[in-house]
Amino acid sequence: MSAETLSNTLKRGTGLAIVWALVLILCGIISLALPIMAGISVAIVISILIMISGVIHLTTAAVAGSLGGYLWRTLVGIAYIVGGVWLFMHPVLGLVSFTLVLGLIFLIESVFAIISYFPMRSVGGSSWLLFDGIITFILASLVLAHWPSSSAWAIATIVGVNLILSGVSRLMAQFALRRVAGALA
Repeated sequence: MSAETLSNTLKRGTGLAIVWALVLILCGIISLALPIMAGISVAIVISILIMISGVIHLTTAAVAGSLGGYLWRTLVGIAYIVGGVWLFMHPVLGLVSFTLVLGLIFLIESVFAIISYFPMRSVGGSSWLLFDGIITFILASLVLAHWPSSSAWAIATIVGVNLILSGVSRLMAQFALRRVAGALA
């Protein structure tokens, strides 16, 4: 593969990633502009995903391989569906729970982002990964320290900021990759 072909392939490949980064930024701005609506919407979407997961557990129970596996998957599927329906019918109460879970997820994400930075620190644009990890750690700390008092608006605000930062970091990484592709040409 010649340098020009590699350069063209890299530029084409980064186009969709740049569009995705811009979509993340736009969704983050919408979430910040409408925090209560966005928070409840997130709670509803998560409840639907939980119900879908329950249906998947039920439909795959037959291939569990044993009676115990079948019963376990069936019970887990029923629990997921019942829990998902309850969360769907009570999205505000679900929002409080999801806020705690989101804080924990952001904490784990931040640790992985910071750890991922160190082997990549010699790569151009990798400092954005460290920046994303540090900011996500700060967001996780804020959510966990003030839970549950600010759950009604915090989840949408934190998701919005996280989406914007993730979009910007991905955008900067793609621009760095395009600069490398330009240097190859």
